[in-house]
Amino acid sequence: MTALSGVAMAQSVNLTMLVDNASHTLAISEALAEAFEAKNPDVSIDIEARPGGGEGDNIVKTRLATGQMTDIFWYNTGSLMQALAPERTLVDLSDEPFMDNVADSFKQVVTAGEGVYAVPTRPAEAGGIFYNRKIYEELGLEVPRSWDEFMANNEKIKAAGKTAVIQTYGEPWTSQVLVLADFYNVQSEVPDFAEKYTAGEAKFATTPAALRGFERLKAVADGGYFNADFGAATYEDGLRMLAEGEGAHYPMISFAIPALSDGYPELMDDVGFFAQPGDSAEDNGLTVWMPAGFYIPQSSPNIEVAKEFLAFVASPEGCEAQSQAVAVNGPYLIDGCTLPDDVAAPVADLLPYFQEGGKNAPALEFLSPIKGPILEQLTVEVGSGFREPADAAALYDEDVRKQAQQLGLSGW
Repeated sequence: MTALSGVAMAQSVNLTMLVDNASHTLAISEALAEAFEAKNPDVSIDIEARPGGGEGDNIVKTRLATGQMTDIFWYNTGSLMQALAPERTLVDLSDEPFMDNVADSFKQVVTAGEGVYAVPTRPAEAGGIFYNRKIYEELGLEVPRSWDEFMANNEKIKAAGKTAVIQTYGEPWTSQVLVLADFYNVQSEVPDFAEKYTAGEAKFATTPAALRGFERLKAVADGGYFNADFGAATYEDGLRMLAEGEGAHYPMISFAIPALSDGYPELMDDVGFFAQPGDSAEDNGLTVWMPAGFYIPQSSPNIEVAKEFLAFVASPEGCEAQSQAVAVNGPYLIDGCTLPDDVAAPVADLLPYFQEGGKNAPALEFLSPIKGPILEQLTVEVGSGFREPADAAALYDEDVRKQAQQLGLSGW
């Protein structure tokens, strides 16, 4: 990509960017901004951080609705993007040449109507279980391929006086992972669940395979496997506990790898990753997350320059800037981008699921436009012992019904 070759620069341009406040998000955004500024000295980029989870979702929606969004913003793909009414609020990138570099699998999760609205901020990601290899070696444990094997490991870890499963409800969004990362197992058992769910024909509360994610969260909580401060602990606390061996397992999405590598580089060989197990050891597979995207709001006064930034992100140069800034956490979704030879240990664990013969399936939020906003509240309640799984699933189905009606989906 040439330096703003398609943009007439009469004077310097200041771009603004809104991103979530996770440490890896900030590191990636800053690295991309600095690399772009180095190629384009007439452009400066100011980065603003917002909270994650539901609070952050509301900030994004409010700023879009009021025309106060930054020139570029980092936000989820899939169902949460659909809730932004992209055809009314976001700039369509489908005719931009740089979109030819973007993997079709990513384009599918940032498409609404005839428009395509983002480039990927990161490589492909996955939900599952990070684990501490030293604890596994000390206790002679093997990586579990079934839920029963996982729970047996938890019991042995607890018996040894250690925290078996780290939870960090001080940031409620982290409580959802044991439910969301179970979707490979749901789809394996009920292949058409996503289609019927979107059509209003399948529910969490009445589909045993889907209800099982809530039940598994309760089972881990009832086993007494959580850290004592799980109600107040934060995401950063969870990463520290995992890396330093204060806990054996941390259910999390692989976007945590850069933050782990940045905060605990000398301990990365002690961290591993495995797919959330289901009932069958033979059918063990991975729930895959498409990364977040960089979007441009229609309200931006600097759309053409913002497109140049997105073109840089969707190039091998952009990937290289990311690789130098943070640990790579999976395969890139940009044509021409390659992985470094020295990927972190958890990435090496994750890659076989993507290789030929590997088993993986997209998370539900990438197969359906519906994801109810109160899920994180419900999973906190189930994990804290305040609500039964069946009740939580029924409430989530009701939350989903409201969102489906807002989206104008048929069958609801």
